[in-house]
Amino acid sequence: MQDTARSNALSIRTALVVVYAFENPHQFEKFGGIGQELVMKCRFGKTVERNEMGWVELGGCREVEKHLNLIFRFLNNWLISVVRQGHQDNVLVIAEDYNTLFKVNQKWPGHAVLIPPVLEASSAHKFGSLGFFNFTARRPQHLLNILELGYNVMYNDVDMVWLKDPFLYLEGNHDIYFMDDVAAVKPLNHSHDLPPPGKKGRPYVCSCMIFLRPTDGAKLAMRKWIEELQEQPWTRAKKANDQPAFNWALMKNADQVDMYLLPQSAFPTGGLYFKNKTWVRETKGSHVIIHNNYILGFEKKIKRFRDYGLWLADDYSSESPLGRL
Repeated sequence: MQDTARSNALSIRTALVVVYAFENPHQFEKFGGIGQELVMKCRFGKTVERNEMGWVELGGCREVEKHLNLIFRFLNNWLISVVRQGHQDNVLVIAEDYNTLFKVNQKWPGHAVLIPPVLEASSAHKFGSLGFFNFTARRPQHLLNILELGYNVMYNDVDMVWLKDPFLYLEGNHDIYFMDDVAAVKPLNHSHDLPPPGKKGRPYVCSCMIFLRPTDGAKLAMRKWIEELQEQPWTRAKKANDQPAFNWALMKNADQVDMYLLPQSAFPTGGLYFKNKTWVRETKGSHVIIHNNYILGFEKKIKRFRDYGLWLADDYSSESPLGRL
């Protein structure tokens, strides 16, 4: 069954995509957004950022560079785990700023692209901010563009680690595959249908890991996701992000899109894997991709990965096409 799933998943060339930018919403909460303009000023010995009040000083270049390198190390950690499953050649980094584009292509030519327009470099990208909404709202259009080229596409957040080949778990020939984002334990034989709505009237599917085939159903799901984002824009009162819109789009179009919920034992959310030792022990050997969510801050994420033996970027950087960062 797994060999068939791998064959079906890879019968059309697959693009394995990460959407990536320096202006990470969690890491730079105390700095605000850090983009090309700021980094260029840093090179001239002055680190500043423009906010609503004008230009303000943020600190020394060494501190900024430290955090920029930290983000790249997270990309590297994910990439090392992908290399171990033999899928690195299909990786495409969609850069949202020129620094990311240049740095990835300098070390690994041809594996990063930038799709205009470039976001404003000085936007604040805290979780819940307008900048964060603008950043994440581009995701479905990026995925739709790749589908229109006739590719399968798997999207991953970079705070993930692969323990096994996820393509072996893409059972059947569905339009879209996704993982749950709830920490409650499901039966091992749980349904693979879209989960029922929760307290907010929608399911809690994670937009962090998505596999799509270039079908009419998958393209419809992406278009409806884009529409939901447009219908539920960011406001100061309602600080939207892309995941609720993704869930609304799936729920409202469940009768037109062939969906598949991946097994929780293989694709657990961080709220389950890192917080339920009993469940981890009972499902040992089943885990495929681990998502380091339910925690904010890259330093905290790195510590948790280290505690679980999942931080690869320091000791195994030679396995990465990007080398040591």
